[in-house]
Amino acid sequence: MAKRDNLVRLTRFKVAEKRRQVDQLQMMLSEFERMAGDLDAQIASEEKKSGITDVQHFAYPTFAKAARTRRDNLTNSVGDLRIQMNAARIALEEAEAELVNAEKLEQRDAGDDRRTAVA
Repeated sequence: MAKRDNLVRLTRFKVAEKRRQVDQLQMMLSEFERMAGDLDAQIASEEKKSGITDVQHFAYPTFAKAARTRRDNLTNSVGDLRIQMNAARIALEEAEAELVNAEKLEQRDAGDDRRTAVA
């Protein structure tokens, strides 16, 4: 029976760890999206100040160019994080299913132990 207790405890730990990973990825996604939005606003402001929106124009603001590059990098990172998030959610679902099975085994064993003790 102690083995089952350890198994349930271990699977609960795994589930908690997977949830932390999903939460952390979600927080990073939100932060990156917010930062990209801020950069979009800064780019628009710089373009409005200069009156130039063509990136290829020789007088296009350097700050706007750099902000565009940072924004594009953040957007790529968001895409990568979404892939990681999907994988983490799948791993969480698998860990939760494993926990349900471990708890069922523990309950079954506890019932068997009670029946053996009564007999």
